[in-house]
Amino acid sequence: MEINSNISALEAEMQWFRKVLDVRMKLYFGETCEYKSIYDIPAPDIRYGNSVYERVINNFAFSRAERLVIILGLIPYMMPHLLDVFFTKNKLYDREFTEFGGTVSDNFRGFLPTGETGLFVVAGNDLNLRVRVMAFFKEDHPFKKYNILSLEHQDQKDTFISGIIKITEEYLSYLIHGKAFKPRYTSKFPAKLLSTKLDWEDLVFEESVSMEVQNIILWLENNDKIMDEWGLSKFLKPGYRILFYGPPGTGKSLTASLIGKYAKRDVYRIDLSQVVSKYIGETEKNLSSIFDIAEHKRWILFFDEADALFGKRAQNVSSSNEQHGNQQVAYLLQRIEDFDGVIILATNLKDNIDSAFQRRFQSMIYFAKPTPTQRLSLWENAFSNLKLAEDVDLGEISQKYDLAGGAIINVLRYCALMAVKNKKNEVTLNTLLMGIKKEYGKEGVSI
Repeated sequence: MEINSNISALEAEMQWFRKVLDVRMKLYFGETCEYKSIYDIPAPDIRYGNSVYERVINNFAFSRAERLVIILGLIPYMMPHLLDVFFTKNKLYDREFTEFGGTVSDNFRGFLPTGETGLFVVAGNDLNLRVRVMAFFKEDHPFKKYNILSLEHQDQKDTFISGIIKITEEYLSYLIHGKAFKPRYTSKFPAKLLSTKLDWEDLVFEESVSMEVQNIILWLENNDKIMDEWGLSKFLKPGYRILFYGPPGTGKSLTASLIGKYAKRDVYRIDLSQVVSKYIGETEKNLSSIFDIAEHKRWILFFDEADALFGKRAQNVSSSNEQHGNQQVAYLLQRIEDFDGVIILATNLKDNIDSAFQRRFQSMIYFAKPTPTQRLSLWENAFSNLKLAEDVDLGEISQKYDLAGGAIINVLRYCALMAVKNKKNEVTLNTLLMGIKKEYGKEGVSI
């Protein structure tokens, strides 16, 4: 089993780290040691391994030094006692050794390694090597770029290298359990995974819409070939940006879910109420967190009711708020252009979206209200599992009442509830009309 092979690989790495740490401490304190350098210690050969951990190391071609930093970040979760040696006190000053770095917390009794700890283990007193190891924690290193690990600072006054070495939740799940990361809804990632039991047959839209949707799926399935094998990455920006627009209930959210379902991609609906902030800089900070987590995940980010975030900029800037609003849009433009995944924006009105965003969409798809013929298909699909009274004529209903698919589903729910309440196994015309009346009432229209 893959999880067993992964545990075996990690166990071998831990034992290697144990030996490395023992040698590092002996060399540091001038004790007798069989090795002159930690790099004389044979590391586990993982070149041909197929565990999740080994694949990650090989895919990124991480060096032994980088492997040691990753293991250092994993140890508090797996074998925290290995780091107890760092609690050794400097008897000369009656305090911890500065060069060991590290910290403790109220909720964890073990030693939490910091960047300084990593420098000590990997580089010792070799200044040249220490500088090279510091680069492991920079923005352009794969650790940060691919959201593998970073330095988490507890205080703004901390030095750069004094942050705690933190394996991200994503890679913690992946490296230890061998499972793909499914983020929870949090303040850093206010999004929910969309899924559906429905199929394309449950959607009714124009042929032109169907063709555009097929093109999106084609991109998702062939992105690597187009960008890498064909060498078009120097001409084409990464990712794919799409605008869905049209009246409510016409299938925009369902289409996003189905694209993910058939392209085997996770679709996350971003909760914009938790993203947009009245405080200057907070919206950008929230967005940065979302994009950082989603980067390189092959996810689809779905921004429903996107007007709140991607709306038009002020043309005549006369206040600091308007100026900041324009800066916010500029930041958004940069982030969505740099994002290598798929972004879908949904809105009721295309004109509500700033034209600067519109120019950057690879696809703009209009979801129209269904025609009477299309409505009949929607009614028949929705009510296929319910018995209808003899006086219910769905053909007449579809001709007479201009409802979109979402509203028809709401009528279905109402009719099912009334059938249960009235202890009947069929939907009557009166019940159906009452459900339709409720939907029209939401728009302030009486029938």
